[in-house]
Amino acid sequence: MSHTICGANCDGCQFKESCRGCAATGGKPFGGTCVAAEYIKVGGKEQYADFKKQLLTKVNALLNANAIPEADALYELPGRFVNLAYPIPSGKAVKFLDDTKVYLGCQIEFADMGVCYGVVADTTFILVCAYSVNGSEPELIAYQKL
Repeated sequence: MSHTICGANCDGCQFKESCRGCAATGGKPFGGTCVAAEYIKVGGKEQYADFKKQLLTKVNALLNANAIPEADALYELPGRFVNLAYPIPSGKAVKFLDDTKVYLGCQIEFADMGVCYGVVADTTFILVCAYSVNGSEPELIAYQKL
């Protein structure tokens, strides 16, 4: 198992070869910050676990306000994996996240309906979106500053 700041087992990660590891990079495995590593370096693993619980409560309140089923948990996710390009009124598609950062998030999938809801968050915001099962046709549902 790779040595990590948060204790995650990164051995099966699809990004393992390009990541360089959070312990070796001081919490910046892809070049940008990792919400888990930054929080743990300041407050420890217990405070990070408390932060994730509090954030999940806020996420679920936002999901409920948008008639989306609740999330069970939040997971550390590389930015380039969750950074979708959302269409804006001008016709352009815009990405709101940083590919080099590691965020917290989850996916709520309704494969039989062909839709997924995604949540991405860090210590400053929560983003909720919808997209097709294959990741196409993204739509920004909600963005909340924390």
